[in-house]
Amino acid sequence: MKAGFIGLGAMGAPMAGHVASRELLGVVGNRTQAKADALAAKLEVRAAHVPADFAGCRVVALCVSMDADVLANVAALAPVLAPGSVVVDHSTVSVDTARTAHALLAARGIGFLDAPVSGGVEGARTGRLSVMVGGDAADLEIARPVLEAYAARITLMGGTGAGQATKAVNQVLVAGINEAVCEGLALGEKLGLDAERLLPTLMAGAAGNWFLDKRGATMLRDEFVPGFKCAHMLKDLRIVDGIARAAGVRATVIAQALADYDELVRMGQGEADTSALITLKRVKSGE
Repeated sequence: MKAGFIGLGAMGAPMAGHVASRELLGVVGNRTQAKADALAAKLEVRAAHVPADFAGCRVVALCVSMDADVLANVAALAPVLAPGSVVVDHSTVSVDTARTAHALLAARGIGFLDAPVSGGVEGARTGRLSVMVGGDAADLEIARPVLEAYAARITLMGGTGAGQATKAVNQVLVAGINEAVCEGLALGEKLGLDAERLLPTLMAGAAGNWFLDKRGATMLRDEFVPGFKCAHMLKDLRIVDGIARAAGVRATVIAQALADYDELVRMGQGEADTSALITLKRVKSGE
């Protein structure tokens, strides 16, 4: 198999590296050409300069930022990929965007999987991502060798859009956990509790979770090197909010997280890790 990878950011670059380690990667692309050239040289593959450079790829994976980026890449790939090839989108976008991308490619006999991931930069680096897939089972089997290079779990959730719907649920849980952990640790600080005793005690009980384990100590030291940026969380939450409104559910967790991450971004913390949320929790409401 010859595979391509587009979008070489904090998540995409290590994911592409895992594909290369399986000797499946043929070409990489990125909005910033220099980044594609540098990674291509490191991985000993080709750097794409035009969409036609992906011709011949059986699978092309995308890991880009915005809905418009997904649709632009799909439109560029549609004329150059052969029927029977598959585009896999690992971005977090709306269900409607996934369905539009699917329709554009299906018209040319090309498969499409909406396959957002969870696990953050750590998961991408270690190849332990959870991949939630929407689309056709046959297309997934074609793409599976690529996904297995960086996934701990691959689950077909249903038809087109089901992957993005699952990611919406995932982000509600992530945002809610972030809110609870940051608020709880801010309270612990105010009460004068010793972090070196508090964190392992919490982790040993029902309060234990990934965010507390991976971000608890660093946020208490005011270290917010991003694993997942506040700006990206805000973007995801806006998508999730639209999905929740359409579904007609009470979405108080989403509303609070939206307000908080919007405030962080307006404060200039968009590039900081989502654990920077603790800086808001330390301040009394109204101050």
